[in-house]
Amino acid sequence: MASLPTLIRKVTGKPRSFQVFNHIPSLRKARRHAMLKEESVGFVPTMGALHQGHLALIRQAVQENAQVYVSIYVNPTQFGVNEDFGSYPQTLPADLKQLRSLTDEYWNDDSVGQITAVFTPTTRDMYPGLKPTSEVDGHGSFVTITPLSSILEGASRPVFFRGVATVCMKLFNIVQPDKVYFGQKDVQQTFVIQRMVDDFHLNTRVRVIPTVRENDGLAMSSRNVYLGKRRRKVATVLIRALRAARTRFINGVTEREELLSAAHRVVDEELARQTALPPMYRSLFEVDYFSLADPQKLTELDNVVPAHGVILSGAIKMLPVEEAQEDEDLGTGDGKTTVRLIDNLRLEQPSQMLRRRTASSSEL
Repeated sequence: MASLPTLIRKVTGKPRSFQVFNHIPSLRKARRHAMLKEESVGFVPTMGALHQGHLALIRQAVQENAQVYVSIYVNPTQFGVNEDFGSYPQTLPADLKQLRSLTDEYWNDDSVGQITAVFTPTTRDMYPGLKPTSEVDGHGSFVTITPLSSILEGASRPVFFRGVATVCMKLFNIVQPDKVYFGQKDVQQTFVIQRMVDDFHLNTRVRVIPTVRENDGLAMSSRNVYLGKRRRKVATVLIRALRAARTRFINGVTEREELLSAAHRVVDEELARQTALPPMYRSLFEVDYFSLADPQKLTELDNVVPAHGVILSGAIKMLPVEEAQEDEDLGTGDGKTTVRLIDNLRLEQPSQMLRRRTASSSEL
């Protein structure tokens, strides 16, 4: 892993708050000022509905840069035709309030940088040509990273990574960040972004920050608000399955079939328990995939080389609530929305795990 450069000059006259930019020219003007002052800019792209996972990315960026830019934009091109673009949570006032609190937290600390810009563009600005499309064969200007975009998440969501790569290319061109920050939870996304940065010679560095979890292990996600109390309780089946496979790896198992069977056993047992319950009390789900992939290439492995490690990942879909109880907390969407959950763990030897735990983040 390459060592990070020292922070390029702290913010001169550190601002108490940030500016909100709605249009590209004004943001570019601010970025030019930062460049002239030789102040590094870290960038955290988000779709809003901020949670502690997002804030962890911003905290890391503040530690490594003089200025931090955050974007809040729900990108239509990464949603499929029948996905939840129309109902995706949009909470801009609450998001800005969280960012202001974070800004106050760092205002008196001269050893770190500061959030100085929040970019909230319109779709008209981001897609000035053809209207964005979610069709697989739709027209438009897109960035496509293959074959990475067509496996795992891409197999189930064929336009997702095309949309992610396209909007990130646009945002990187607009912001011109020194470093960009993504979460390990979306591990395939980090591979796609790094490949795009490398293949198109983009002048930025990709930083990957460990997954932030709830106390029971559920990975934080903006979509968790859809779950409600009943489905939220069962949703931990995914991390429990991944941890079961990790236990087998720690105990010396390296064969794909045996590792993944440990994960499948957990989800099969949970699904059997739920199926046996009356519709008013159960939470059904479907398994999309479990993957055992090379930590450098994301290609599937039949056997794990312990010294190299492996990325174990999975995806499930929490199905809509069949029958609601009286006054039940069903979450945003009243339990009618299928909720896709993804997660992953890096399986490593104890020495590798120790080295990773001593570092707060990694660089692809």
